[in-house]
Amino acid sequence: MDRCAATRGRRVSQPMDAPVRLRYQVELTYQVRTAGADFIFNVQAARTPRQQVLWESLSLTQYVPLQEYCDPLSSGRFLRLRAFAGELVLRYEAQVELQHHRQHPADVQEIAICDLPGAVLPFLYPSRYCESDKLNGFAMAQFGSLPQGHARVKAICDWVQQHVRFTSGSSVGTTGAVDTLAQGRGVCRDCAHLMIALCRAVNIPARFATGLDYGADPALGPPDFHAYVETYLGGRWYMFDPSGTAIPMGFVRLTSGRDAADSAFASIFGDVAPVGQALWIRAEAGADGIVREPYRTPDALSTSD
Repeated sequence: MDRCAATRGRRVSQPMDAPVRLRYQVELTYQVRTAGADFIFNVQAARTPRQQVLWESLSLTQYVPLQEYCDPLSSGRFLRLRAFAGELVLRYEAQVELQHHRQHPADVQEIAICDLPGAVLPFLYPSRYCESDKLNGFAMAQFGSLPQGHARVKAICDWVQQHVRFTSGSSVGTTGAVDTLAQGRGVCRDCAHLMIALCRAVNIPARFATGLDYGADPALGPPDFHAYVETYLGGRWYMFDPSGTAIPMGFVRLTSGRDAADSAFASIFGDVAPVGQALWIRAEAGADGIVREPYRTPDALSTSD
């Protein structure tokens, strides 16, 4: 199914304050070569005050015990299991309703470090893939003198879009922000890491978030998991897409963290070969029968309180 398959209901494209309703499906297939391989999955939609899971279903081809954990800070839902040897297929489907907080960018200001909530402070520091300490001089020269607020963060986001060419397969799992800056190419994960590092280098809290790439150009490949950025401004976390490949209004939150090390959709421990991955996401009719497609907007958007 394509990224935005038609659904029943009357479609509207103009800006609306009503919720956006999205449905998505994930199918992950693995070949477990030895018994006792462990998996931690993070593909279930997070439940937040602005992201309601209307219904969901989860199935596995192996009958194994499941352990679920919801992180109280990120709202990420982690599913842990130990698989037998053989094929393992995970299928998850959900319908999610997003009620975005929208703000005029000029009204969204940076917060002094002394006034930040304690839970936000870890997102000021360097992390494994976001080496903000190594980019401090560069970031201050490029962005340190810009007027503070949403506009400065948007300028950092735009700079990454303009200077990092989105290139599938151009990086590896150990690529960090410094590497991406030097190479000038990467995927959504790399763009997010670089933007986060530049924001932290100028004292703006920033975190790595994961969802699906709603609205991405099919020429970039089939639907996929997507990495984007949230920065803490004006008392909440606002979304940015430094890769420029998807539509932020269509991001279904899975989880967030300091960088990709905290936010993988699948972590595998054992002798396992990935076999296949299939995803789709589409807009569906709301309670009033209207299909509201996510669209690009200059407004500051947040789905996290």
